[in-house]
Amino acid sequence: MGKKHKTIVTHLEMLAEPRLPPVPRPIGKYALMRAEKPPVHFYRYLYDEVGRHYVWVNRKRLSDEALAAIVQHDEVEIYVLYCGGIPAGFFELDFRTPERVELSFLGVMPEHVGRGFGRFLLGEAIALAWARGPKRLIVQTCTLDHPRALPLYQRYGFTPYAQEEAELEEID
Repeated sequence: MGKKHKTIVTHLEMLAEPRLPPVPRPIGKYALMRAEKPPVHFYRYLYDEVGRHYVWVNRKRLSDEALAAIVQHDEVEIYVLYCGGIPAGFFELDFRTPERVELSFLGVMPEHVGRGFGRFLLGEAIALAWARGPKRLIVQTCTLDHPRALPLYQRYGFTPYAQEEAELEEID
């Protein structure tokens, strides 16, 4: 049994494509690439490294087969930001319900936090999601996530529509 953490989960939505100012591009050599049908071990690496300090545990509880069924699905898109040739962050868009796209995960590797990559990734994720013409784009964050996550989502046009208390248990 791992340590338990109480948190408040905020569900946010965007009902129309926002008119955002241009987001600054990362400085230096960078590439944002879609990871097409990523191997489970690579996805787990991204998820674990980004989510380690924020108690991201839901995907850790899945078997390799169950996780592969999600991350290798044709309507789930995972994009990895590389800076200097190494992963600096990623986001995941779930298009399995076309009228309601979900930004399932977005995060930055610990050594790259504070460099504006979260803003860049969020801007790219929003643009890619709205390119598919959904009626609604949703995301959720919680009080265990980076403290700037909720304000950033709101600054980019998401509005809260629900909150709930939850308890997350760390996995050893």
